[in-house]
Amino acid sequence: MKKLLRFLRGYRAVTVLGPFFKLLEAVGELIIPLVVAAIIDKGITAGDTAYVWKMGGVMLALGAAGLAFAVTAQYMAAKASQGFGTNLRGALYRHINRLSLSDTDRFGAAGLLTRINSDTIQAQVGVAMFIRLVLRSPFLVVGALVMAISISPKISIIFLIMAVIVSVILYIVMSRTSPYYRKIQNNLDEVSLLTRETLSGARVVRAFSNRENEERDFYESADSLKRKNVKATALAALLNPLTYAVINFAIIAVLYFGGKTVNAGGLSQGDVIALVNYLSQILLALVVTANLAVTFTKASASAGRINEVFETKPSIEETATECPAPIEGSAALEFKNVSFAYYAGGREALKNIDFTLNSGETLGVIGSTGSGKSTVANLIPRFYEATEGEILVNGVNVKNYPFADLRRKIGLVPQKAVLFSGTLRENLLFGNPNATDEELYAALEAAQSLDFVQKLPDGLNSKVSRGGRNFSGGQRQRLTVARALAAKPEILILDDSSSALDYATESKMRHAIEALPFSPAVILISQRAFSLMHANKILVLEDGGAAGYGSHEELLESCEVYKEICDSQTKTEKGGANR
Repeated sequence: MKKLLRFLRGYRAVTVLGPFFKLLEAVGELIIPLVVAAIIDKGITAGDTAYVWKMGGVMLALGAAGLAFAVTAQYMAAKASQGFGTNLRGALYRHINRLSLSDTDRFGAAGLLTRINSDTIQAQVGVAMFIRLVLRSPFLVVGALVMAISISPKISIIFLIMAVIVSVILYIVMSRTSPYYRKIQNNLDEVSLLTRETLSGARVVRAFSNRENEERDFYESADSLKRKNVKATALAALLNPLTYAVINFAIIAVLYFGGKTVNAGGLSQGDVIALVNYLSQILLALVVTANLAVTFTKASASAGRINEVFETKPSIEETATECPAPIEGSAALEFKNVSFAYYAGGREALKNIDFTLNSGETLGVIGSTGSGKSTVANLIPRFYEATEGEILVNGVNVKNYPFADLRRKIGLVPQKAVLFSGTLRENLLFGNPNATDEELYAALEAAQSLDFVQKLPDGLNSKVSRGGRNFSGGQRQRLTVARALAAKPEILILDDSSSALDYATESKMRHAIEALPFSPAVILISQRAFSLMHANKILVLEDGGAAGYGSHEELLESCEVYKEICDSQTKTEKGGANR
């Protein structure tokens, strides 16, 4: 937790004052038993009603002051903990967005969501409990012990023995429960992942009537989470009964030995009542300390998981501060002997890839599943870093560009069409916030989306549901293409972004992109040879290596892999037509 305390910046005053007010409340609580003892010994015993009323007023004043101090401290604790949670969550979100895809792959989306939500809340609760109780509880325990010693040094030995026994119980229980809380949070990652997969893939699950299997996997994971929670809770539940048992035995001992001392004239009746009150205060303080220890253990486990993310440094650092000038006469994009592996020492996903692409030209990339097509697309905007070779944009190595300037030159349409909840206009402005309506309509027209957008009742202001579920697969693909075109990129990457389109619509889109006035260099990734045969050059990938590079006609003559792909797809299409 120490590493996360920096997120209390801006709330340091209330963080300090909160415990101080709780300390004042505790001082009042320690005085009250002395007031009660005085009422018994000097008021009730002596029959002095006026003194009883006077000291009763003092008790009420101490109670009112304690309430005011407690409310003030609670307010400060709430303000500081909520501010801490907001700062922590914001910093964690910003840090996650700085990480490369290979960094986030380590944690997984479900793991990061659990950390930014559940773990952050646990840390936030830990801060609130710290401010409210970290000084009050120990002060009450120590203060009550000191007051007991001042009343009767001999009987206070019972207090010391009781405090040692309770401390041992606390240590044993906490040392047993601490490992469970980290396992619980890790198990929560798994439950979140299964829930996310099942909800996002609900149509697939139902289409294959696989609901029972998915439910079984979820219940197994949830049951594992339940068992860990039950074990941790069962161990933590021992604290209160064991603590109460020790305290009650101590109260019996105080009453027994105190009664004997009163009969011997060593103590007054009020002193015994005061000792019992101090013992009760110690009981409550230790019970609170036990619960505080449970909260801190949970918060510590969550803080460790959060720190794992903060300690993960971005594997791809942004070193450039200014956008370099393009080298005159250079290609829009060039790969020079580029190789890449997702993990150090792992199998290379790309091996020695070379190609050159000029503005206005189209490069087709084709290959079987897993051949490295999407990897090519991810290396250009530096989502991943090439392990060997160079990637040049306008003759400058991509490493020499600031991220924003590099990615502003690139329009990426990923395999999975992603739209965000909001309006169509907001989605289209994602890459170019300053685009006019005319530019948006031109992008929609080039992406073959204008016809169905104009039929929508609200046009560009039409609502987009989460993930764009209120549009068909083909419409989502065309809208993501329009979003990329609205940014007027120098390099347009279409990563299998027409798989849901018919050949006629795809052909119209291709011709419209070729006619764009800003003439982007286009990388067209597809598994359909028909989609690529009109490209200036085609890169054929097989097991991460270049099996062929050239025009459609050249590859039919020289590349056996490309020829097999074309032949298999031609036969499939003919077979489908004959049927």
